Amino acid sequence: MPRKIRDLVKDLHEAGFEVVSGAAKGSHRKFVHSRYSGAVTVSGKDGDDAKHYQEKHVKQAIEEVQE
Repeated sequence: MPRKIRDLVKDLHEAGFEVVSGAAKGSHRKFVHSRYSGAVTVSGKDGDDAKHYQEKHVKQAIEEVQE
């Protein structure tokens, strides 16, 4: 069963990622971290099921900043 978008957002916040203000358009949110090159964009409403590629991207980003 896929996770919800709210779970991915929560995981990013707990790992120290912050939302870029002004970069969110509609249901897209952009997250940055000082130890992560680039940004993680999460699209969808909080209650939507996350796509497989979104879960994978979030997991890889969190693993990279925790190294």
